[in-house]
Amino acid sequence: MREGLGCSAAMSDLRIQRPDGDDALKDWQFVHNTIIPTHLLSLEDVRERAQRHHLEVAYAGDELIGCSTVRPPADDALTVTVIARVLEAHRGQGFGEELYARGLSRARELGAEVIETVVLSSNEDGLRFARKHGFVEIERYLLPGDSIPWIDLRLAR
Repeated sequence: MREGLGCSAAMSDLRIQRPDGDDALKDWQFVHNTIIPTHLLSLEDVRERAQRHHLEVAYAGDELIGCSTVRPPADDALTVTVIARVLEAHRGQGFGEELYARGLSRARELGAEVIETVVLSSNEDGLRFARKHGFVEIERYLLPGDSIPWIDLRLAR
């Protein structure tokens, strides 16, 4: 956020878009890799994810502030995963709320009956955000080679 701007000024300058080229994909990659340093993605990984998932990247003016992922239902399951990530310097300013609301709307467009999210257990801000929005923990696990558990959470109805 630019010096001297309040939250409302920054929010009016918020731009959220699907990545439309390598520069925007690299921005999405940067946010992901910064917030999830245990699972770094290459640009090729991000390109592949952009084919399977609905990715968005968020800017306040020209400044990168976050990204989101909506994983559509797999097979016959009507479970959609919504993930909103905001860089630490931009948390607590409403950006996560906007990213989450957009992801939730997209999940409902996809016919979601169950909405889940996943958070790295070391991301206390992310866990607090998920719980504040009605998510409850359903599973904790380690991926091969990881030492920090992942937490799957489900939106309670």
